[in-house]
Amino acid sequence: MLGLGAAGLATAPYLQKGLESFLGAAADKDPTGLTGLLPNGGGFRYYSVASSVPRKGADTYRLTVDGLVDRPATYTLDDLRAMRQTRLVRDVQCVTGWRVPRTPFEGVRLSALLAAAGVRPGAKAVRFTCFDGTYSESLTLRQAGRKDVLVALRMRDEPLGHAHGGPARLYVAPMYFYKSAKWLSGITVTSEVRPGYWEKRGYDVDAWVGRSNGRDDAPTV
Repeated sequence: MLGLGAAGLATAPYLQKGLESFLGAAADKDPTGLTGLLPNGGGFRYYSVASSVPRKGADTYRLTVDGLVDRPATYTLDDLRAMRQTRLVRDVQCVTGWRVPRTPFEGVRLSALLAAAGVRPGAKAVRFTCFDGTYSESLTLRQAGRKDVLVALRMRDEPLGHAHGGPARLYVAPMYFYKSAKWLSGITVTSEVRPGYWEKRGYDVDAWVGRSNGRDDAPTV
């Protein structure tokens, strides 16, 4: 019995990764979203609002920063990896109710990219677009400047996988997880907040955990 227990502990990480890979691939090909109802050992659900999402790697991924900035830029994955990295460990809270405790994310602070671009006077918000061709999100400029908002490249101390929005996604630690747009491809500084995909469908634009969307979840920070 002790041997079986030890074997179970040894194989659990591999089984978990296999299950996540399977569910992620299934969700990527499921336009109904029903695969998002299936739990897995990591606690996450797999959501996509597009019928399929192309895969990007170091050779094909690009992130643009433009809009009301002095120095528009395009970053490769290697460019982002070469920048100073910030690691955060927070709970992840979905507006649908599930929560994953103490999940490490690591990446470049959004504020660093905005500072490098040189935000112009009159800018008040940031819009995010994704290479799934459908999803979008927004933050006020003040929210985007927080130290706990990242362009995340790693999750749970591993490179961010495709199913979790890789190779780079937005991570907004104090807000419900729909604000943390997956498959991030564009950062555009704007003169006003433009409601994102789910906000156009009734979700709150300011999505603070426990203080929005009619929910009273414990804060994630």
